[in-house]
Amino acid sequence: MSARRKATTQISRLAHRAGGTAAANRMVPEETPVAFSFAGTTHAVMMASPADFEDFALGFSLTEGIIADRQEIEAIEIEDHGAGIDIQISLKDQANTRFEARRRRLAGPVGCGLCGIESIEEAMRSVEAVGSSKLTLAAEDIIRSVKLLSRVQPLHAETGAVHAAGFYIHGKGIVMAREDVGRHNALDKLAGALAKAGIDGTSGAVVVTSRVSVEMVQKTAAIGAAFIIAVSAPTALAIRTAEEAGMTLVALVRGDDFDIFTHPERVVSGVAKHVA
Repeated sequence: MSARRKATTQISRLAHRAGGTAAANRMVPEETPVAFSFAGTTHAVMMASPADFEDFALGFSLTEGIIADRQEIEAIEIEDHGAGIDIQISLKDQANTRFEARRRRLAGPVGCGLCGIESIEEAMRSVEAVGSSKLTLAAEDIIRSVKLLSRVQPLHAETGAVHAAGFYIHGKGIVMAREDVGRHNALDKLAGALAKAGIDGTSGAVVVTSRVSVEMVQKTAAIGAAFIIAVSAPTALAIRTAEEAGMTLVALVRGDDFDIFTHPERVVSGVAKHVA
C-alpha cells in the first residue's frame, strides 16, 4: 500500500514586528515517525518528512550497509498506520542472511557489556575508500553547486525549515535533489534516488545544506562520491573520517568563499578533470 501525506501544513501565529503584532498564517513542514522493518522486525525509526518513502528505504538500506546494491531488495511495502509510516523491506536470501547475522550480533542480553562495545563499533564503522577517484572540480564548480541546490528546494522555499542534499555533476548541474526535516534523511533519500535512476555516485559531488557530521561522510562514501560540499561547518571526527576515506571535504561555502578541509588536490584551478 502506498502512502500519501501532505509535506506541509498551514498554521496561524502571532507575528511580532517592529510595527506591531498581528495574526498571520505560515506554512510549516510536517514530520512523522518512519519505521524501517526488515523481515517483519523494526530495525530503526526516524522522524522524517512524509515524502519519497521508497527513496528513503532504498537509500537507508544502502548507506547503512544493509545491502550492497538495490538488486538485493526483493520488495518495499509502505504502510500508513496513522501515527506513522511503516516501511516493510524484504531482502533477498544473501542480504537477508547478512542482516540476520548483524542483528544477532548487536542484540544481546540485558547488561551485556560486549553488546555496547559492538554497538559503538557499528556506529564507528569504517567507511568506503574513495581515494582512487580521479574526479576534480574547479572552484567555480563548488560555488555553482551550492547556488544551484538552493534553486531546487521547494519545501525550504515554502517553509524555511528543511535540509536538502543534492548531487552535482560538472556540465549538468544538480541532477538529483531531495529534502527532509532531517539532514541524514535528506542524504539517504538522495542515495536512494540516485540508485533508482542508475546514476553513478563516483561521477559527481554530494552537496548538502547542513553541517557535516561523521554520518554524513559515511553516507557520502557509501554513495561512492569523493566530494562532499556543505554550506555549514564540519565536525572534527567528520574531517578525520573524510581524510581517512580519501574524500575531499569542502565546507562553509558562502558566496564565492569556501574552506577545503581534506584532500585539496582535487580542487583545481582552470580546467578540471571531470572523470571518476
